[in-house]
Amino acid sequence: MERLSARRRFYDRTLRGLLAVCGAVTCALLLFLIGYIFYRGADSISWELLSTKTSYLRGTIGILPNILNTLYIILVAMAIVLPLGVGAAIYLTEYASSRRVVELIEFATETLMGIPSIIFGLVGMLFFLQLLGLKAGILAGGLTLVIMILPTIVRTTQESLKTVPQAYREGALALGSGKWHMVRTVVLPGAVDGIVTGCILAVGRIVGESAALLFTAGFGLELNGFAKALHSSSATLTVALYVYANERGETGVAFAIAAILLALTFLINLAAKLAGRRLKK
Repeated sequence: MERLSARRRFYDRTLRGLLAVCGAVTCALLLFLIGYIFYRGADSISWELLSTKTSYLRGTIGILPNILNTLYIILVAMAIVLPLGVGAAIYLTEYASSRRVVELIEFATETLMGIPSIIFGLVGMLFFLQLLGLKAGILAGGLTLVIMILPTIVRTTQESLKTVPQAYREGALALGSGKWHMVRTVVLPGAVDGIVTGCILAVGRIVGESAALLFTAGFGLELNGFAKALHSSSATLTVALYVYANERGETGVAFAIAAILLALTFLINLAAKLAGRRLKK
């Protein structure tokens, strides 16, 4: 027994050490990538770059239109996908009575999560631009992103709803609460953390997406208002990064855009976390 317990302790310590090493390597790689991007891009970040648009006549480069386009497409995509995704998750978890239907929808969402983004771009171009007649812009790009991030919202929300104890539901119903009132006042507040996590993952994919937007949102670098950008070629920050790095050879500007993307993603995630805590309270 003593030998067996000693072996178990040895295996336990070994596994803990390996897990600690894996965690340390992962964190080190993340810090290295972030540090390297900011190191390469810090010299090219300036107020002129952030507050102006690109001008061929003056020979200047500005990414203000790309920053605004990124915020526009986040707003459009999340405004559409949140009601759809959360509503689908509530239906699958709380209302669906057929197990086969639930399994079919779950299989469809998991399959969509594994499709490459370039396929979504091609389908979005064929469906939204050619079939529906929309122009390349924020609306077509946002609708394409909705299809891409809908499975993420549905699955994360669904798993979060399942973590709410069944006793909470039964207690609310026993006190005379209706089905929807129980879901709205008991289940959803308990699942806020998971919903916010799904939103953060979705926003991260929106901000980092370029392949699908090349075919649907366009390459336009003009400074447009929200209404005009919906139906005008509008490049997001990731598309602009691709253009400056591959087509113009502006490596410094590309690293600057990458650093701005990291900072923007961090700010959006922080805002989502704070909003989730307020909703939970």
